[in-house]
Amino acid sequence: MADELVHYSMKSGVATITLDSPYNRNALSAQLRRELRASLAKAQGEEAVRVIVLTHTGPVFCAGMDLKEARGAGTDDQGVNEFPEILQQIWHSPKPVVARLAGPARAGGVGMVAACDIVVAAKEATFAFSEVRIGVVPAVISLVVLPRIAPRAAQELFLTGEVFGAERAASIGLITAAADAEKLDDEVARYVRSLTLGGPQALAATKELLASPKPPNPAAGFKAMNALSASFFASEEGQEGITAFAQKRQPNWVAAP
Repeated sequence: MADELVHYSMKSGVATITLDSPYNRNALSAQLRRELRASLAKAQGEEAVRVIVLTHTGPVFCAGMDLKEARGAGTDDQGVNEFPEILQQIWHSPKPVVARLAGPARAGGVGMVAACDIVVAAKEATFAFSEVRIGVVPAVISLVVLPRIAPRAAQELFLTGEVFGAERAASIGLITAAADAEKLDDEVARYVRSLTLGGPQALAATKELLASPKPPNPAAGFKAMNALSASFFASEEGQEGITAFAQKRQPNWVAAP
């Protein structure tokens, strides 16, 4: 039995999923993909989990697909066939997903970054859509990357495969923030704490709202959004939040500090 490549822990409503395959730069091998899917499903299925943090051991967050496994495989046997499920698990997670990067991400690793809701990277971290430089296409990850980043930046970086830094990644919308390495964990903790202040159902619905295409007809859009707003104002969670605000206390979904 191979050693575990993805570790799962949960404390105070925060599920931490750690990629731990530093020998191959946390590449998306078959084993790592399998364990990552299982960990994401576990976090999303546990009622006590409020926020998911995706992090890593070693100097690299994720180098993308495992090219050793890809070599010589036919179309139907490529590991990338399993990758859409992972990106969808992150993108459609009802619980916010925060990525913590202390090091580089490449190709599919950048795709996972883009799929997360909040991304904090050390300023030393670098990124690259390196697919074209080995003769492949950033096709699958484009579905989560392109909604995030500026079109001109996508044109440049997808076509050139050039390496860019964390501050550029933040400026084009790929990541949320670039932090000094010694402040990385504090910045991640700050975002996690902010997310746990939101109502669980409201967060899930807001995530769905953000991921949904905008309706072409504004009138129909306002009708649908008004119905959504009214239902949450009247919901048990909404009424608890309103009552807590009036009573100057924290709502019941916020854990005591």
